[in-house]
Amino acid sequence: MADMMVRVPISEQDPKVRATNFEEVCLGYTEEEAVAEATRCLNCKKPMCVGGCPVSINIPAFIQEVKERNFEKAYEIISESSALPAVCGRVCPQESQCEGKCIRGIKGEAVAIGKLERFVADWARENGIKPKNTSTPNGHKVAVIGSGPSGLTAAGDLAKAGYDVTVFEALHEMGGVLVYGIPEFRLPKEKVVKAEVENVKALGVKFEKNVIIGRSITIDELMEKEGFEAVFIGSGAGLPMFMHIPGEQANGVFSANEYLTRNNLMKAFKEGYDTPIARGKKVVVVGGGNVAMDAARTALRLGAEVHVVYRRSEAELPARAEEVHHAKEEGVIFDLLQNPVEILVNEEGSVRGCKIIKMELGEPDASGRRRPVEIPGSEYEIDCDTVIMSLGTSPNPLISSTTVGLETNKKGCLIATEQGATTKDAVYAGGDAVTGAATVILAMGAGKTAAAAIDEYFKNKN
Repeated sequence: MADMMVRVPISEQDPKVRATNFEEVCLGYTEEEAVAEATRCLNCKKPMCVGGCPVSINIPAFIQEVKERNFEKAYEIISESSALPAVCGRVCPQESQCEGKCIRGIKGEAVAIGKLERFVADWARENGIKPKNTSTPNGHKVAVIGSGPSGLTAAGDLAKAGYDVTVFEALHEMGGVLVYGIPEFRLPKEKVVKAEVENVKALGVKFEKNVIIGRSITIDELMEKEGFEAVFIGSGAGLPMFMHIPGEQANGVFSANEYLTRNNLMKAFKEGYDTPIARGKKVVVVGGGNVAMDAARTALRLGAEVHVVYRRSEAELPARAEEVHHAKEEGVIFDLLQNPVEILVNEEGSVRGCKIIKMELGEPDASGRRRPVEIPGSEYEIDCDTVIMSLGTSPNPLISSTTVGLETNKKGCLIATEQGATTKDAVYAGGDAVTGAATVILAMGAGKTAAAAIDEYFKNKN
């Protein structure tokens, strides 16, 4: 009999093989493996896992259906709460959310909730199962700005409540950060993201691409001329941050945002695509979050020796443990407790190296993590031809600067209540546009909350 304290292992590409391709790393559970893992669930009377899920999926219920091989019913249960289960099953930080609350995980390994969610969503896609919308149209029009996780979630929930919803996307593909930010080897675009967008379309949501709100049309014009009675802003946080150190303007310095967008959305990694991208021989990635891991693993697959330079220790790395583990397996080198102080530039104006200083950890800062402190006289130089800055992002000010009455905080994020109401009547917001860069599932939770608040707004208005 299998050890119920240990989760069923999941198949992955061999590290040496996957480091040379952009195919998905994790291969997912088979039906037998999924059923075996589902049997580990204790079906708790007070399921802590549900409380750890930002969109409140009825986790014990869907796992029970997997256990009984009722995969379509499991998908229906998940779809009641989540518009993007195939995405969440792949990229959510389950270890700090649902799985982090799992009772089974107290004495053994938590149930692999994320992997089971992925299995159910993939099974539904492969068998042509789509979410259903049984609502009656209520005659109200709502605009959703941005087709990332918060926008898609809000749009799906509003459509299921009977609203006439149109999503406006600035780029030429739907999916927001799901298509431009997360690499193919973590989140396949055609197989997964496109299929999830089609599922939202199946609920009756309309989509318009290449519409830049604030340039093509403003929020005020949407409401005053196009007949939209409410707006949800889920435009994300696409404005990259830099260190402002000497040499940062050199050729060969990229924001992770640009580097990943060229590769993920514009397919620079594929032969035959005209999108230019730097295929560095030795790349330094500055930062320690999930985006830094994505950039590092992408550069590795493009043929580089890659160093992740992070100013704290491994214990403070904000990236998911799984992403760090995969990066190490593939050959990414971690230079921890170190920080660049200058980018070295050659006579042609291109990167030739980095000057780096060693750090030590001092007292905790406002975030609760120990503050990194420079060690005087510890500077050294490292040769490299590409530097990728992955220091976080903030919202683009275009929407706020072109919308009367829409206020932002000192970080440029939209000011909104916990329910998503902004300082402008009938305009709501959620996700990275409000919080700054965060996770896919938190953005989805914000979209879900705002959709409920918009529905309440109309009920009160009526």
